Amino acid sequence: MKQNTYDILFDSDGFMLSGMLHLPEPETDLPPLVIGSHGLEGSMESAKQKVMAEILVKHGIAFFRFDHRGCGRSQGNFAADTSLEKRTDDLVNAVMHVTGLGKTGPRLALFGSSLGGAACINAWHRLKSVKHNIRLCGAVICSAPVKTSTIKRIPTKATDRRPALPLSFFEKNLLFDISCKASELFNVLIFHGDADQTVPVSNAFDIYKAAQEPKRLIIHKNGDHQMTSRKDQMEFEKKSVIWLSRCFDTCKNLPS
Repeated sequence: MKQNTYDILFDSDGFMLSGMLHLPEPETDLPPLVIGSHGLEGSMESAKQKVMAEILVKHGIAFFRFDHRGCGRSQGNFAADTSLEKRTDDLVNAVMHVTGLGKTGPRLALFGSSLGGAACINAWHRLKSVKHNIRLCGAVICSAPVKTSTIKRIPTKATDRRPALPLSFFEKNLLFDISCKASELFNVLIFHGDADQTVPVSNAFDIYKAAQEPKRLIIHKNGDHQMTSRKDQMEFEKKSVIWLSRCFDTCKNLPS
């Protein structure tokens, strides 16, 4: 299936954030929508974000990927403007803006990898309670932390995307436990590698234990945080499309 893409700018707490909306072609119907949230040091150009845009549109599902504040082409300073709560604000504001464009229907699902997965969990409650024309149908979450106290390897060294960060940055902005919030999730598909050296796999079990049915946990044997195994990537692509398509089909038949 062909697709149309639109560059999107939207406001999030005074920051102009940059994103891209992928729509199935022809744009005759209002397709269901998935909105993605990238990891701590990622962007909308991250591999999983781009893959999701490609594979979902082929199945008639719209996808929106964007740069959180301080990342990619969006405004903000990474060190000053990064926290779970701020990333959650960005995700909620992305939902409000994109669903208000009139190009997609009310059925909505979330996708997040690493810190982006935590942002999806954190945003779920807020999105359930907003008075807006959306219907939460499900989520796909990869390698997400819900208890950052389990993380032993703190990435303080500088990278090509950000300066070096003191340990106090993580203690102030990224120390959280949102495992209780996972109890509101349903129709959630969870991926995690059992050899993840960044976010321990115990976080995936915590999410799965707390979440409501339907739910599924897929553990990649010897899988790392980045999901570098092509075999794992192919399973992620196949199972995510099947899961989200089923979520939207089920959601379509439920009363409002």
